[in-house]
Amino acid sequence: MDLFNILVIAVGLSMDAFAVSIATGLNLEKVTPRHTFRIAFHFGLFQFLMPVLGWLAGSQLAGHIERYDHWIAFGLLAFVGGKMLWESRQVEAERASSDPTRGVMLVTLSLATSIDALAVGLTMAFLGVSVWMPSIVIGVVAAVLSTVGILFGARIGNRWSHWAEVGGGVVLILIGVKILLSHLVVGGMQ
Repeated sequence: MDLFNILVIAVGLSMDAFAVSIATGLNLEKVTPRHTFRIAFHFGLFQFLMPVLGWLAGSQLAGHIERYDHWIAFGLLAFVGGKMLWESRQVEAERASSDPTRGVMLVTLSLATSIDALAVGLTMAFLGVSVWMPSIVIGVVAAVLSTVGILFGARIGNRWSHWAEVGGGVVLILIGVKILLSHLVVGGMQ
């Protein structure tokens, strides 16, 4: 597998992380370097680890994971997006200080945006391709695009905070729906 193909795969896999990073930047009142580092590090780490785990799992788990990965990603993203929509309805003073770059929320987002990378790792195992270089490139590209995404979201979020939060929640739900539909349509055609 050449570097160009690896980069194309990495950018494709990172689009969900990029979109979620934008939504995160929209959701935060003020994005700090710490927020940016946490989201870039975790999204990059999960995008690196998932192909490795998929490659290690090999063909024995492929059938089981392929059947449910889209439902898991949809459920996680719909939950987080729904939470953002719910919080957007609250009066500013009533809002809990929810930081999607911390704790369970960050792990949930990292997992939801990297499940497709698991399938890429499984594919690499089937093809007999080494997983290490592609996984490193995928992780770095995801970290870079996540950094760009959260900073972009912060830039536009300060101007339209309420509507940005609504938009961020809708975007997360739509990403989950896109993942679900793409797997159901492809699965239905087979």
